[in-house]
Amino acid sequence: MKINSALQIILFLLVAQISFGQKTTSKEITGQIFEQSSNVEGVNIINNTTQITTVSDVNGMFSIVAKEGDVLVFSAVNLDPVKRRITVEDLNASSMVIKMTAKEVELKEVIVNENANINAENLGIIPPGQKKYTPAERKVYTATSTSIDKILNKISGRTAMLKKEVNVEKKEMLFHKIEYLFEENYYTDRLKIPVADIKGFQLYCVDDAEFAVSLDTKNKTMSMFLITELARKYLIILENEK
Repeated sequence: MKINSALQIILFLLVAQISFGQKTTSKEITGQIFEQSSNVEGVNIINNTTQITTVSDVNGMFSIVAKEGDVLVFSAVNLDPVKRRITVEDLNASSMVIKMTAKEVELKEVIVNENANINAENLGIIPPGQKKYTPAERKVYTATSTSIDKILNKISGRTAMLKKEVNVEKKEMLFHKIEYLFEENYYTDRLKIPVADIKGFQLYCVDDAEFAVSLDTKNKTMSMFLITELARKYLIILENEK
């Protein structure tokens, strides 16, 4: 009886040791790492228990020796780290899949001054000092940009027509500037121009080359000086037409 009991104890200990040995047996695990739907290269993988390390390849594939209970840590500069405790299912699976997510980068607040002069040059879209064309000027440039274009458009009269469009466009722009620059009471009270003749006087002013330059350069002092003399001449024209 004592011998049988001793044999039973020995058999129990052997079975327990074999079971424990099976549970702690290490195995090479293979897997693939994804970020959203793309595989990820260059992810560092470390077994925290054994300190064994490896790196994922161009297809996001990796292999590392581990056993049940080991913790694998997956990390990369632009990804949030992932920890994975190895289970029996992981050991028995043909391959494991690790899903990682990109790190969120918090941008510093950018304050743009409402008075800042932001344009295509400041943003580096076009070189500094490059000539800016109005729509009509761009048509003329296109029509005369090559020798063949110059000849064909000159023969057809298209170039002359486009240049007229440029002149009309410039006058329209100047007309809008003078409308913005002076209010109606300035014409009637200061310059003594009748209300009915204000539009005609404005057109008369934008035809004056020197006054047009003052508007283009936004020189209000010069514009006020010149418009006074133009008003005097225009009133004489109105008087002669009566």
